[in-house]
Amino acid sequence: MVPASALLDAFTADGPDPDSAHSLQLFGQFVGSWDLTVTDIDDDGTETTRTGEWHFGWALAGRAVADVWICPRRTPAGDSPGEHGLSLRFPDPSIDAWRSTWMGPARGIVRPFVARAVDGGIVLDGCFDGVATRWSFSDITPTTFRWRNEVAVDGGAGWRLVQAFEARRA
Repeated sequence: MVPASALLDAFTADGPDPDSAHSLQLFGQFVGSWDLTVTDIDDDGTETTRTGEWHFGWALAGRAVADVWICPRRTPAGDSPGEHGLSLRFPDPSIDAWRSTWMGPARGIVRPFVARAVDGGIVLDGCFDGVATRWSFSDITPTTFRWRNEVAVDGGAGWRLVQAFEARRA
Protein backbone atom coordinates (compact mmCIF):
# COMPACT_ATOMS: atom_id res chain seq x y z
CA MET A 1 0.00 0.00 0.00
CA VAL A 2 1.31 3.45 -0.94
CA PRO A 3 1.14 5.91 1.95
CA ALA A 4 -1.09 8.95 1.39
CA SER A 5 1.94 11.19 1.83
CA ALA A 6 3.68 9.55 -1.17
CA LEU A 7 0.63 10.19 -3.37
CA LEU A 8 0.36 13.79 -2.16
CA ASP A 9 4.09 14.37 -2.75
CA ALA A 10 3.78 13.04 -6.31
CA PHE A 11 0.56 14.96 -7.04
CA THR A 12 1.07 18.36 -5.41
CA ALA A 13 3.66 21.01 -6.20
CA ASP A 14 5.01 23.98 -4.24
CA GLY A 15 4.36 26.37 -7.11
CA PRO A 16 3.93 26.67 -10.85
CA ASP A 17 6.45 25.15 -13.22
CA PRO A 18 8.87 28.04 -13.97
CA ASP A 19 8.58 27.44 -17.71
CA SER A 20 4.76 27.64 -17.55
CA ALA A 21 4.16 30.11 -14.69
CA HIS A 22 2.65 32.87 -16.85
CA SER A 23 0.24 30.60 -18.70
CA LEU A 24 -0.91 29.01 -15.42
CA GLN A 25 -2.17 32.21 -13.81
CA LEU A 26 -5.71 31.99 -15.22
CA PHE A 27 -6.55 29.38 -12.57
CA GLY A 28 -3.39 29.85 -10.51
CA GLN A 29 -4.86 33.07 -9.10
CA PHE A 30 -7.22 30.90 -7.03
CA VAL A 31 -4.50 28.83 -5.29
CA GLY A 32 -5.41 28.73 -1.61
CA SER A 33 -8.56 28.01 0.39
CA TRP A 34 -11.96 29.60 0.00
CA ASP A 35 -15.13 29.68 2.10
CA LEU A 36 -18.29 29.24 0.03
CA THR A 37 -21.92 30.17 0.19
CA VAL A 38 -23.52 27.68 -2.22
CA THR A 39 -26.99 28.24 -3.65
CA ASP A 40 -28.74 25.45 -5.57
CA ILE A 41 -31.69 26.48 -7.74
CA ASP A 42 -34.36 23.87 -8.56
CA ASP A 43 -36.30 23.86 -11.86
CA ASP A 44 -39.19 25.64 -10.11
CA GLY A 45 -36.88 28.41 -8.81
CA THR A 46 -36.67 27.14 -5.23
CA GLU A 47 -33.30 28.04 -3.73
CA THR A 48 -31.36 26.08 -1.12
CA THR A 49 -28.29 27.68 0.45
CA ARG A 50 -25.47 25.90 2.29
CA THR A 51 -21.88 26.58 3.23
CA GLY A 52 -18.96 24.89 1.56
CA GLU A 53 -15.22 25.05 1.06
CA TRP A 54 -12.97 25.10 -2.00
CA HIS A 55 -9.23 24.40 -2.03
CA PHE A 56 -6.95 25.11 -5.04
CA GLY A 57 -3.33 24.07 -5.38
CA TRP A 58 -0.50 23.47 -7.82
CA ALA A 59 -0.30 19.93 -9.16
CA LEU A 60 1.64 17.59 -11.44
CA ALA A 61 5.09 19.20 -11.14
CA GLY A 62 3.47 22.64 -11.22
CA ARG A 63 2.04 22.12 -14.71
CA ALA A 64 -1.60 22.06 -13.60
CA VAL A 65 -3.99 23.47 -11.02
CA ALA A 66 -6.12 21.04 -9.03
CA ASP A 67 -9.01 21.90 -6.78
CA VAL A 68 -11.41 20.17 -4.43
CA TRP A 69 -14.74 21.61 -3.38
CA ILE A 70 -16.76 20.18 -0.55
CA CYS A 71 -20.41 20.98 0.12
CA PRO A 72 -21.66 21.09 2.72
CA ARG A 73 -18.39 21.94 4.39
CA ARG A 74 -16.67 19.49 6.72
CA THR A 75 -17.59 19.47 10.40
CA PRO A 76 -15.02 20.55 13.02
CA ALA A 77 -14.37 16.82 13.60
CA GLY A 78 -13.47 16.46 9.91
CA ASP A 79 -16.60 14.55 8.93
CA SER A 80 -17.87 15.30 5.46
CA PRO A 81 -21.31 13.97 4.56
CA GLY A 82 -21.59 15.98 1.34
CA GLU A 83 -20.28 16.00 -2.20
CA HIS A 84 -16.57 16.22 -2.89
CA GLY A 85 -15.67 17.44 -6.37
CA LEU A 86 -12.18 17.35 -7.88
CA SER A 87 -11.06 19.36 -10.89
CA LEU A 88 -7.78 19.07 -12.72
CA ARG A 89 -6.99 22.01 -15.01
CA PHE A 90 -4.11 22.71 -17.37
CA PRO A 91 -3.41 24.98 -20.34
CA ASP A 92 -3.43 23.34 -23.77
CA PRO A 93 -1.58 25.54 -26.30
CA SER A 94 -2.90 23.43 -29.20
CA ILE A 95 -6.40 24.85 -28.62
CA ASP A 96 -5.33 28.16 -27.00
CA ALA A 97 -7.45 27.29 -23.97
CA TRP A 98 -7.48 25.23 -20.79
CA ARG A 99 -8.63 21.65 -20.38
CA SER A 100 -10.59 21.17 -17.18
CA THR A 101 -12.17 17.95 -15.95
CA TRP A 102 -14.42 17.82 -12.89
CA MET A 103 -15.17 14.56 -11.12
CA GLY A 104 -17.91 14.01 -8.54
CA PRO A 105 -17.50 10.49 -7.18
CA ALA A 106 -20.54 10.53 -4.88
CA ARG A 107 -22.80 10.73 -7.94
CA GLY A 108 -20.44 9.12 -10.47
CA ILE A 109 -20.11 12.26 -12.60
CA VAL A 110 -17.24 13.24 -14.90
CA ARG A 111 -17.44 16.57 -16.77
CA PRO A 112 -14.74 17.68 -19.25
CA PHE A 113 -14.73 21.38 -20.13
CA VAL A 114 -12.74 23.80 -22.26
CA ALA A 115 -11.99 27.03 -20.40
CA ARG A 116 -11.03 30.49 -21.65
CA ALA A 117 -10.58 33.97 -20.21
CA VAL A 118 -13.64 36.08 -21.12
CA ASP A 119 -14.29 39.72 -20.14
CA GLY A 120 -12.18 39.66 -16.96
CA GLY A 121 -13.56 36.27 -15.91
CA ILE A 122 -13.34 32.64 -16.96
CA VAL A 123 -15.90 30.61 -18.90
CA LEU A 124 -15.84 26.81 -19.06
CA ASP A 125 -17.97 25.21 -21.77
CA GLY A 126 -19.12 21.61 -22.01
CA CYS A 127 -22.02 19.50 -23.23
CA PHE A 128 -23.47 16.66 -21.17
CA ASP A 129 -26.38 14.41 -22.08
CA GLY A 130 -27.03 16.72 -25.02
CA VAL A 131 -27.30 19.84 -22.85
CA ALA A 132 -24.83 22.70 -23.22
CA THR A 133 -23.38 23.63 -19.84
CA ARG A 134 -21.47 26.75 -18.87
CA TRP A 135 -19.51 27.25 -15.67
CA SER A 136 -18.14 30.72 -15.09
CA PHE A 137 -15.96 32.65 -12.66
CA SER A 138 -16.68 36.38 -12.43
CA ASP A 139 -16.15 39.43 -10.21
CA ILE A 140 -12.69 38.06 -9.41
CA THR A 141 -10.62 39.94 -6.82
CA PRO A 142 -7.70 38.69 -4.69
CA THR A 143 -10.17 37.85 -1.88
CA THR A 144 -13.51 37.09 -3.56
CA PHE A 145 -15.13 35.69 -6.70
CA ARG A 146 -18.45 34.39 -7.97
CA TRP A 147 -19.00 31.06 -9.72
CA ARG A 148 -22.08 30.02 -11.72
CA ASN A 149 -23.32 26.74 -13.20
CA GLU A 150 -25.78 27.32 -16.04
CA VAL A 151 -27.49 25.05 -18.57
CA ALA A 152 -28.85 25.99 -22.00
CA VAL A 153 -32.62 26.30 -22.36
CA ASP A 154 -34.97 26.94 -25.29
CA GLY A 155 -32.70 25.16 -27.74
CA GLY A 156 -29.73 27.27 -26.68
CA ALA A 157 -31.54 30.61 -26.84
CA GLY A 158 -31.00 31.24 -23.14
CA TRP A 159 -29.41 29.97 -19.94
CA ARG A 160 -30.89 28.78 -16.64
CA LEU A 161 -28.92 29.19 -13.44
CA VAL A 162 -28.58 25.85 -11.62
CA GLN A 163 -26.04 26.67 -8.93
CA ALA A 164 -24.08 29.70 -7.71
CA PHE A 165 -21.12 30.10 -5.33
CA GLU A 166 -20.02 33.24 -3.51
CA ALA A 167 -16.39 32.67 -2.54
CA ARG A 168 -14.27 34.47 0.05
CA ARG A 169 -10.61 33.64 0.62
CA ALA A 170 -10.23 31.77 3.92
